Amino acid sequence: MTRMWMVRGEGGSLYEAFREHGVAAIGWSQLAEQAKPGVSRKQLIALYQSMDPQAKQGRVISGASQVWRFVNEIQPGEWIITYSPANRLYAVGKVTGPAEHQPQTAEQGMALVRKVQWQAQELARDSLGTATKNSLGSTLTLFEVPAKAVADVLAALKGKPAEPVEDDSEEAAADPLADIEERAREQIKDLIIKLDDKEMQELVAGILRAMGYKTQVSPDGPDRGKDIVASPDGFGFEHPRIVVEVKHRSGKMGSQQIRSFLGGRHKDDRGLYVSTGGFSKDAQYEADRASIPLALWTLEHVVRALIEHYDATDAETKRLVPLKRLYWPA
Repeated sequence: MTRMWMVRGEGGSLYEAFREHGVAAIGWSQLAEQAKPGVSRKQLIALYQSMDPQAKQGRVISGASQVWRFVNEIQPGEWIITYSPANRLYAVGKVTGPAEHQPQTAEQGMALVRKVQWQAQELARDSLGTATKNSLGSTLTLFEVPAKAVADVLAALKGKPAEPVEDDSEEAAADPLADIEERAREQIKDLIIKLDDKEMQELVAGILRAMGYKTQVSPDGPDRGKDIVASPDGFGFEHPRIVVEVKHRSGKMGSQQIRSFLGGRHKDDRGLYVSTGGFSKDAQYEADRASIPLALWTLEHVVRALIEHYDATDAETKRLVPLKRLYWPA
């Protein structure tokens, strides 16, 4: 079977840039100029050490090895997969060219670039099996995807349901705590996605209460563009008055939805738009130029806010997403 490589630029924040420019890329700008096809792993390790003598040996070897694999081991015709934590989507494509140093995009975390022909279809995380999601969960910038996970991804591209398989990858067996924080966040997202629309509103309201606000959640029926109103006094008389719209599993929100939300707001309002399906680039642009302060929360933002304020959440919020704290050696 043709190999598949996960390339996750800047923790997934370059997902849209990869698709827009038809590339997969990695950073390590200090190594990029010398990282040409045929360079040895030892050369890259020595170069890394000379440029950053204070770096720990494990970090040096890991970084240099990932650069070496990106330049030398990935071959044209092999699969590339990348992930957007914000939208819980995977993009899959095929490598069409060699690695190239691109100094003009180095500051964006795209110092080394390979051309990729991306599939038009994106894969939702929930379309894949649990073992595959775990296999793809590593926070490494680049790694080879296990064969069973490759088969699951390619089947999902053809519309076939995920088959339950055990995760017996060597990486999982070698270190069960590897990338545990990232895996935990993704599993919390899995729990949240299963909530219905009303429960999702209650979860967002619970997070806001844990942040120190009092909330009013709109009853079922037309909400006139506001699902939640949060304020210090609970009535919306005291500032800030935060008006919240919550869209759950509805796909990416576009600029029209943002304009509609803003159209009903008072000049003294503060806006929070929550979309577990993410936002289009046009929606983000619309939010940036809004006449009132407006924050956009994806599922990633919801999870991070929930984790940060979980101890202060009430019993009802904890019931919606039950979590427990885990300690392990630093």
